[in-house]
Amino acid sequence: MDAPILIDGQTHFDADHARVVTNPAHHKEVVGRRAVGTGGYAHAAVEAATSAYERWSALSAAERAQMMLAAAVAIEAGNGDRARLLTREHGKPLSEAAHDVGGAPKILRYYAGLADRFDTPDVTEDDLGRIVRLLRPMGPTAVIAPWNAPVYLSYLMIAPALLAGNTIVIKPPSYTPLAVTDTLLELDRHLPSGVINVVPGSGPEVGAALVRHPSVRNIRFTGSTETGKQLMRDAADSVKNIGLELGGNDPAVILEGSTINDQLISEFVRGVYAGTGQICYNIKRIYVHRSMYEDFVDQFTEAVDQIVIGDGLSSDVTMGPLNNEAQFKFVDALVDRTRSSGATVATLGRRHDPTTWDDGWFIQPSVVTGLAQGAELVECEQFGPVIPIIPFNEESEAIAFANQSEFGLAASVWDDDVDHAFDIARQIEAGTVFINVHRVGASDVSMEFGGFKQSGLGRGHGWVAVEENSELQVLAHRPGWVEATGHH
Repeated sequence: MDAPILIDGQTHFDADHARVVTNPAHHKEVVGRRAVGTGGYAHAAVEAATSAYERWSALSAAERAQMMLAAAVAIEAGNGDRARLLTREHGKPLSEAAHDVGGAPKILRYYAGLADRFDTPDVTEDDLGRIVRLLRPMGPTAVIAPWNAPVYLSYLMIAPALLAGNTIVIKPPSYTPLAVTDTLLELDRHLPSGVINVVPGSGPEVGAALVRHPSVRNIRFTGSTETGKQLMRDAADSVKNIGLELGGNDPAVILEGSTINDQLISEFVRGVYAGTGQICYNIKRIYVHRSMYEDFVDQFTEAVDQIVIGDGLSSDVTMGPLNNEAQFKFVDALVDRTRSSGATVATLGRRHDPTTWDDGWFIQPSVVTGLAQGAELVECEQFGPVIPIIPFNEESEAIAFANQSEFGLAASVWDDDVDHAFDIARQIEAGTVFINVHRVGASDVSMEFGGFKQSGLGRGHGWVAVEENSELQVLAHRPGWVEATGHH
């Protein structure tokens, strides 16, 4: 498949300058090609979005929602093939890819269901007069999407912006542009031309051009903290609205009152290794009360050793490769440094096909013990299938360990006493703290999501995402106040 540029309803694809997209499970397999956008294409896309904005924003949210619902039906019809395409370009197992592409229709439907709320202003009338509070669209919106869950995370940014009446220019991820672009082309068929525009390309060229364009009023980004900081700098000159979901170093705290059983262990395996560890709010470090530390490590290690690593299209594979060479080299070097530091690194899992192992960016899952708080693996966002497990003695120590990070995206607290878990969760510096769960799917589209500290700005998911993509306007008629204050 080819991933073209889309501007004002027209596609553009220069085969002579296209970049190939390869399968991370088979380096030499070309899955498709993506167009190479430039700053010029980015500017043209913004102009198209600006032209379409007046007509799109003039519609009621209910009218926009009807188009979004029609697009959801059409996108859903093609998701079987898209899931296979996503597995081939990303590497994740087919079941995970199906969840990813299934996000597009699910999220469109959820936000379409909020149309009446958007269309209904809040009115306060009293003896002093009337105040009307209403939401208005912001304008052309730049969306910069990540490669780890390209469809789901793109639509979490696109759908609330569309419902609010904004037009979109999206830069798909360079490593995984195919499946998401295919959904965007289908979405475009159900919306007025220019409402959705797609410009693949590099961040320094296309992304920067979008962020700096004077007509772009709103920016949505999911990705690394360092890139988010650069976007903030680029957006500062024109004081744009900006929403950032950035990196995480997400702790899981297992309290003394937890029961270490098969269900808990299964939840942890999924919470750590889903997406080969390449998910922003996966568990990145585990803290276990010392009284149950050895029991947890033994049971968890045994379960991780059952993971089957290979091509995600194989039905018995439970973990795919890392997505790209850069990520592979980073994680591989991190594991080597951790081992050299004196920590115990258990390399686990089973290779599905040892004869093709070196054909992909495969890495076996690791469980690391013998590390202290402050070690590199504990402090960084590893974004790969390696996890440190650290014991603690007192709950206050666990809370301090969990909060000792520049990140604050997500966390989890585990205890049979749910009320006590909530008490501990309130003390953890993270935007979302799960109780007795911590994995993909736990953060539903209806539940607000975003980070503390350097894990981002603003919130996504839920109704708040619509507000974040809107301007709040207040209309005030206050004759009673004028009379009461004696000013005429």
